[in-house]
Amino acid sequence: MKTIINTNFGKILAIAIISMVTFSASAQEEETSKFSLSGSVDAYYRTTFHDAGESTTGTFTSFANQTGFALGMANLIGTYDMGDTGVVVDLVFGPRGTEATFNNDVLNGIINQAYVYWNVSESTTLTMGRFNTFLGYEVIAPQANFNYSVSYLFSNGPFSHLGLKADFALSDDVSLMLAVMNPWDTNDISESGEYSLGGQLGFYDQFLNLYYDSGRNGGLGFEIDYTGGFDLTEDFFFGINAAYNDNSETGTGFYGAAIYPQFTTSDSFAVGLRGEYMTFTDDAVDDDSPVLGLTLTGSFTKDNLIIKPEVRLDTWGNDIEPYVDSDGAFSSNQASFLIAAIYSF
Repeated sequence: MKTIINTNFGKILAIAIISMVTFSASAQEEETSKFSLSGSVDAYYRTTFHDAGESTTGTFTSFANQTGFALGMANLIGTYDMGDTGVVVDLVFGPRGTEATFNNDVLNGIINQAYVYWNVSESTTLTMGRFNTFLGYEVIAPQANFNYSVSYLFSNGPFSHLGLKADFALSDDVSLMLAVMNPWDTNDISESGEYSLGGQLGFYDQFLNLYYDSGRNGGLGFEIDYTGGFDLTEDFFFGINAAYNDNSETGTGFYGAAIYPQFTTSDSFAVGLRGEYMTFTDDAVDDDSPVLGLTLTGSFTKDNLIIKPEVRLDTWGNDIEPYVDSDGAFSSNQASFLIAAIYSF
C-alpha cells in the first residue's frame, strides 16, 4: 500500500484557488470557450467490524483507510484549449491527493497532472508532462470510479507518469498509444539515468496495456494489463481487469483479476460489486500471498452529488494474518463499512 504523508496545504490551496479564479476571469474576457475549470470534493465515514470500528489496520490498498470521519481530497482542474494545442493543470489537496502524488513533486506534491498537448491531426495527439496512468480499471479521481475504495491491482500499479506519449486513432474503434517516460511515479531520473516504455492498444473499448522499466532503484519492472467491459443489457454492465507484474531485479511481482458487475436500477441509483483475487509473489519466500477482496457499493446521485455506501471484505490465504484489531489480536480477514459523499463541478 502506498503510504500517506501528511502535508500542510491550506495556504497553497487558497493561492491555487485565487490564481485559477483570476486566470478564469482573464480568460473569459478574451474568449470564454478557451478556459474551463472543473473539480471535486469528497469525504467519507469508515468503520470496521472489529471492536466498534477501532481496528488499527487498513485494507492494504490505497486511499480510504482511515476510521471515523475523514477527508478524501479536493481537486481542481484547469484546462486552456486553443483547439489544436492546450494545457491541463490538475491540482489535488488532502490525504488522497498526497498519496496519489507521493508528496514528491513541486509545491509539496499537489500536482496530480500537468501537461501540454498538440493535436497534430484529427487522428494524432502528442502529450508531454505529467499524466495519470493508462494502466488499470480504476483512477485517482473518486467520482470516476464506481467503488469508492480502490482495488489491489490499482494500488500496486503506477498512479502517474512523466514523459511524452503519442495517441493515434487508427479508426473509430481502434486506437494505439506509445510512450517514453521516466520510471513509474518518478519526477527525476538523475539517480538511475533510466527511462520506461509504455503502450496501449484499444479495440472496441477493450484495452491491452504494457509498461516496462528495468526494475532498479524502486522501479516497477514489467506489467501487462487488460481493461475492458461489456454492456450485457441496457441496465447491466460487466467490467473486467486483469494484470501481471514481474520485477526481475527484486524478484517480486503480482498477478490477479477483478470483475465489476454493475446494475442500474433507476436514473438516480445503481449497485455494483467488485470481486478481486490477487496474488503477491516474492522469490525470497516459499509461499505466495493471495488475497480476496469483495466490495459491494451503492451509488445514489442527486444533481452533482454522489452518495456511496459501501461494504468491503478482505481475506488473505496461506495463514497470513495482516490485520490487527483494537485488542491486538491478529486476523486474516477484515470487514468494513463506509459511506462517501462526492461533489463534482
